[in-house]
Amino acid sequence: RSSYSCCYFVLPCCFFDFHGKYSRRQSKKTQYREYLDFVAQVGFVCGFHVEEDCLRIPSTKRVSFIGKSRTYAAAEHALIDQQITQFINSRTCAVATCDRRVGFNHKDHCDGLCKEAGSEPPEDETETAGTIWMPGFQPREKVEQIRNCASLPRDFVDQVVLSVANLLLNAAPQKSCSDKQGGNMNTWNQGESLSLREVAEHLNKETLKKLKSEYGGLQTLLKNNHQVFEVLNGRVHIRDWRKEKPPSKTKPEVKRRISAEAFKTRLCWFFIHHPDGCSLPSEACPYAHGTEELR
Repeated sequence: RSSYSCCYFVLPCCFFDFHGKYSRRQSKKTQYREYLDFVAQVGFVCGFHVEEDCLRIPSTKRVSFIGKSRTYAAAEHALIDQQITQFINSRTCAVATCDRRVGFNHKDHCDGLCKEAGSEPPEDETETAGTIWMPGFQPREKVEQIRNCASLPRDFVDQVVLSVANLLLNAAPQKSCSDKQGGNMNTWNQGESLSLREVAEHLNKETLKKLKSEYGGLQTLLKNNHQVFEVLNGRVHIRDWRKEKPPSKTKPEVKRRISAEAFKTRLCWFFIHHPDGCSLPSEACPYAHGTEELR
């Protein structure tokens, strides 16, 4: 509805209508197929030649719709827009009357929408979203802010990682973790495990404030640093790479080649920062023990 030249791609997933959960109308179809038909219907009502495709993705919800061309000429845009208005209003009224979770008066809302259903569409396309669509509609920002800790400054992330690692190493008396496979009884300090809450209590307020603005906060940052930490059931552990399962030899050749190409492309955090160094010998560690090993 934004413009005549608009095209769209949609991958339907959760069963929602314009104003709440989608209500089933046919018991002969599966809920998923019925919802797909509804989404396709929206495209047809909006004047699109709707094409259906099945994506090659590992998901049970993989049927998509594409609208690349219109079923009407540009001169008929105002007439089709009126048709769209009536369709949206009819769907919104039907759902709003049974959706009691919404904060405004459903009867007044529906009466107002139904009275407007036959009116001419607004001439000014730049009118507010509330008048073009429906009260309370808030479109997503054009540029969505990345808030998964990936955009945090590298120096800040490194500082938090080092602080948390030192906290775990010094939280309890040094533990011995022997490499029994090779008969080597050298000790390597794996430190203690602490809950996310305990870790957060030891971080300063400025650090916590910065992390709270990110989705997942501290937990996401620690999980992103998979090389150093392991987060299980809300507890943070320092990862011991000797306990990691070796890569399967039955992997397809392509996957084996990708794994080999990714080998030693980053420096080993433990080799640089851990007081006992890395728990693995250089030839077995997937990370570089020194810049001379970087690939």
